[in-house]
Amino acid sequence: MSVQRFPANSRYHGVATAEMPGPDGQPRVFLRRRFLPDPSTLTPVGELAVAPGDRLDRLAAAALGDPLQFWRLADGNDAPRPAALEAPGRSLRVTLPASLGAPFGGGDA
Repeated sequence: MSVQRFPANSRYHGVATAEMPGPDGQPRVFLRRRFLPDPSTLTPVGELAVAPGDRLDRLAAAALGDPLQFWRLADGNDAPRPAALEAPGRSLRVTLPASLGAPFGGGDA
């Protein structure tokens, strides 16, 4: 049974960990790389227009009810650098997280 180190609303929820020995020989736990999903595989549930002064956390709060879900806007709009999405006049796709399409406990290790 794996231990979940991140809450369900975290972009790192379900990402596997690995261990390697540190300089003192003690194991060091680290998070494996999180690969961004292909936005075309995500289920769209809405769209947002970015107005001057909008911030991604506030857009996420308005659209998803949680400012910490800003990463879902980044994933759904192919933005490895989320701040690029804050351009006024831009239209953002709101999508379900990739994990909702995977079997329970699924994902690559």
